[in-house]
Amino acid sequence: MAYPWLLFVLFFATKLGTCGGDVGDFGPCLQFFYSRSRRAPWFSAYVYSIPSGKRPGASWKYEPQLAYPEANGNMELLPQGLVDLNVVESQAVDQDYTNSTFSRGHLNPSLHHQVHEDRSSTFTLTNAVPQKAGSNDGPWETLEQTVNKTLAAYCIGKAYIVTGIIPYQNQEHWIKNKRVAVPEYLWSAYCCPQFNNSLPQYLRSAFPTYAAIGRNDINSTEEIVPINKAAKKQFFGYDVRQMSLETLEMYLKQRFNSVVNVFYDSCSEQPDVAT
Repeated sequence: MAYPWLLFVLFFATKLGTCGGDVGDFGPCLQFFYSRSRRAPWFSAYVYSIPSGKRPGASWKYEPQLAYPEANGNMELLPQGLVDLNVVESQAVDQDYTNSTFSRGHLNPSLHHQVHEDRSSTFTLTNAVPQKAGSNDGPWETLEQTVNKTLAAYCIGKAYIVTGIIPYQNQEHWIKNKRVAVPEYLWSAYCCPQFNNSLPQYLRSAFPTYAAIGRNDINSTEEIVPINKAAKKQFFGYDVRQMSLETLEMYLKQRFNSVVNVFYDSCSEQPDVAT
């Protein structure tokens, strides 16, 4: 199964360099999506579509082409039991998460896609990061649901979403076996250039762009995302802070020590995306 959802036009300038990824030409940008040494994605970029049908079963897959350059781009189911060593070396596998304190957190969620093939294709560990259940099943899930309802109701044209991670500032944190890097925060932003002008007052600041950062560590300081002291125990410390795109880019600049522009021309105009 290929990547039917990885169609996006993006400008991303970081300490790694400058990348302008166009549809069908992600060659210069591959290092910005997936970190082989961290065995985890930096971010995922996709086009939103209104979901239909039930959520696919969580049949997690891997990317053969990361293990074998000659392999095609179709994902394959992770085998039960012993996994090929080349696959283990190239990417995260189920065993990394077994008996850990982390869940598999989608960057590109199944909820934000319409057809079954697109929704199923999000279940690859190259699209997942170690995420605490208090975030994944709590405030972050609420954010994904809110974005889904908002775009479905008020976005007229195409909506573009980028979701990524913020690593720890001083040193990497890892799952138990020190193979898969754990993010300190998750962030997400959308761009909807064409939207219904009859927005309710509370949503006027959510168009054409909207952004948020979520905590993935209850012990993180509160400069970026404050803690809601009244939150339920299982979700305490995993808050999500909504903010402007400009504020998000400011925090990304501070953490990555370089300019980050999430959307082309700050979402003032988006080129068409081929399908």
